[in-house]
Amino acid sequence: MDKTQQPPQHQERQPGREDRMDPPPDYMPRFPGSGRLDGKVALITGGDSGIGRAVAVAMAREGASIGIVYLEEDQDAEETSRAVREEGSDIIQIAGDIGDEDFCREAVKRTIAEYGRLDVLVNNAAEQHEVSDFRDLSAEQLQRTFKTNVFGYFYMTKAALEHIGAGGSIVNTTSITAYQGYPDMVDYSATRGAIVSFTRSMAGALVERGIRVNAVAPGPIWTPLIPASFDAEKVARHGSSAPMGRAGQPNEVASCYVFLASEEGSYMTGQVLHPNGGNIVGS
Repeated sequence: MDKTQQPPQHQERQPGREDRMDPPPDYMPRFPGSGRLDGKVALITGGDSGIGRAVAVAMAREGASIGIVYLEEDQDAEETSRAVREEGSDIIQIAGDIGDEDFCREAVKRTIAEYGRLDVLVNNAAEQHEVSDFRDLSAEQLQRTFKTNVFGYFYMTKAALEHIGAGGSIVNTTSITAYQGYPDMVDYSATRGAIVSFTRSMAGALVERGIRVNAVAPGPIWTPLIPASFDAEKVARHGSSAPMGRAGQPNEVASCYVFLASEEGSYMTGQVLHPNGGNIVGS
């Protein structure tokens, strides 16, 4: 069976750019909205592209006003903003590094200044880097990966909790690698495992405040992180090992975030959803 999923391609640096991907990811919501997030405000890290973009547009279709946080990918962020506004929602763009706690506080402050409230936080931004021999994993890379993928989630959550009240929701992005591991990305996999524990611990800490905390653990999804992380040959095969035999699209994942953020998920906290193409993992 031909395992080629998409043309070979590679991007030299992270974050990757969605406008350079061939084919472009499918991020538009697949179904009409039903007002599940009417009047809500959602702040989404990594919201310029990939899963974050799909979540922003899906939540906008459900009636939410949107804030997106991203590092520096202005062109991708502008495309996300265009798509959100076409759904009839407002959006603000906030560029900066979530590994900086001061920036995280500022991002939340700007959201409150614009909208006057915050109801949903989506911690989604992350980075990953392949290292085939664990002995070559540098202290610099280890610290940087944890700074973005773990510390950034802590910082954003701390800042957001000054404003999210009862009925609010936090949704964290983890990964299938938290459950299955990935030999060439030990540091990344470890951060994703940390986010599972973070999600469960925060769910218990916030349940009496009426704030739900859940997570989504995607499998192989066609996002800019893929060509920015792997060589062209691996990118071409990305998704072929999933039982469904293909990579997922961001809009096949975004509905999990909408569900968890909305009242449809009102009896769920401390849980992880697994849109991964059929891989069976422990919960």
